[in-house]
Amino acid sequence: MPHAPSRARSDSGTSVEASAAPGAVRRRAAGAAAPGGGALVTGASSGIGAAVARRLAEEGGWRLVLNGRDRARLEEVARGTSAVVWPADLSDRDAERRLVEFALDSVGRVDLLVAGAGIGWAGPFSTMPQHAIDEVFEVDVLATLRLVRLVLPQMIERGTGRVVLIGSLAGTVGVRDEAVYSAAKAALGTFADAVRHELRGTGVGISHVVPGVVDTPFFDRRGVPYRRSWPRPVPASRVADAVWEAVCRDRDEVYVPGWTRLPGRVRGMAPALYRRLAARFG
Repeated sequence: MPHAPSRARSDSGTSVEASAAPGAVRRRAAGAAAPGGGALVTGASSGIGAAVARRLAEEGGWRLVLNGRDRARLEEVARGTSAVVWPADLSDRDAERRLVEFALDSVGRVDLLVAGAGIGWAGPFSTMPQHAIDEVFEVDVLATLRLVRLVLPQMIERGTGRVVLIGSLAGTVGVRDEAVYSAAKAALGTFADAVRHELRGTGVGISHVVPGVVDTPFFDRRGVPYRRSWPRPVPASRVADAVWEAVCRDRDEVYVPGWTRLPGRVRGMAPALYRRLAARFG
């Protein structure tokens, strides 16, 4: 998402916009993850991750494991469901291994991973501290890749499963004053494309959900409100709908809202025009 916090944590070849109400998307494509398995959601204590956790709980059938940094908020998200929680900062040493071990002990196996944990930083790159650069890549990229690496072999062995990576429009077009965040999210998108080729024929899928501006606590934590009149932030529940669309219909990439795929297309087909428009409209 192209937000701009000074420091804040969030979080098929057809690009589609997911706008279905809960329970509306029922048809599952071949290779799509089916309810009834274990689902691990990171970044689940607020924002997109919390919305995804609630959507999966509403759909029923999933044995949920929720990860986030804030125990109290994580338990609030899990309240009224059968979900179990494992509060931890994924930038901590060996946290991904311990999280996967907890998930396997709790629900038996991981059929669905939704990697929603993330951190952002805003400001000119020339003034960005080195520790902030390291932290953005550690949480947004390296921790996510390590987590995927831990759950993927068991999915491949079973011949079923799905990984959903929560990306950002910033990773598609780059956002002013969010150079490192943009680079990190771009890395996730390219990673998803590359791994998708490796997974062909295994029965395992990987989806890249690409939100634009999302109305989450991300903005509250940065200390600066979102002031643009356009584009208007979409609710986190709309991104959760996109995740459900990806899971049920075996989608490779879903943009939220759907029109946000257009800037990337303009950038690819007419880069000079795109740069002029970006310079004018930011």
